[in-house]
Amino acid sequence: MKQNRRDFLHAAGAAAASLALGSLPLATRAASPAGASLKIGIVGAGRIGGTLGELWVKAGHEVMFSSLDLEKDKALAASLGSGARAGTPREAAAFGEVMLISVPYAALPQLGRDLADLIKGKVVLDTCNPIPNRDGEMALEARAKGTGVASPQFLPGARLVRAFNSVGAASLRSQAHRAGERVAIPLAADDAAALKTATRMVQDAGFEPVVVGPLVRAKEFDPGTPVYGKALTAAELRRGLGLGS
Repeated sequence: MKQNRRDFLHAAGAAAASLALGSLPLATRAASPAGASLKIGIVGAGRIGGTLGELWVKAGHEVMFSSLDLEKDKALAASLGSGARAGTPREAAAFGEVMLISVPYAALPQLGRDLADLIKGKVVLDTCNPIPNRDGEMALEARAKGTGVASPQFLPGARLVRAFNSVGAASLRSQAHRAGERVAIPLAADDAAALKTATRMVQDAGFEPVVVGPLVRAKEFDPGTPVYGKALTAAELRRGLGLGS
């Protein structure tokens, strides 16, 4: 039976709309509807990545953990139930609509090359801090530039948000969802939709997001700054950063 021209055009339009949705930035789709669960890929499921992944699973998101120790990641995922799984970094990057990268800073250049095809266009929360004693000369260069400038050079194509780098792992675990004023997490990004997704992820983990500004301002909460390493309320963090009330 010949297809009616009107039916054909309707079907073609629907297909085009579907393709257009598929080409939308993942952060835009991830942020809508607001309550929908996210698929989160974690590369570096150590103290910070593992803690945040656990909090997100408990918040109703699906999480894939990855690190250099797959068996440890499998055990962590098994302890968290059906919302968690484990895989390789490439599998986690492919799985996640949104990613969290939490690795030694010196690992970022190679990681960016290894995952280049998978992180392009994705929202990536970068917790990585340059520590000269651990990461060498490149850490000094990153500190001088600021991580908001340095990290995008190592993770080209990612829609980067600096997040969860300034509060220690012990505080992330013990202070999540605390009563009263929550611990604040400073955020910096150049992409508004990515920032919206990161804001939601901070809230779902049990913390208060504080938007500092574009990536260039991430330097204000890098290691060595007055607010770094402290579990502050939003008001305290804003005062420390000179953001006002």
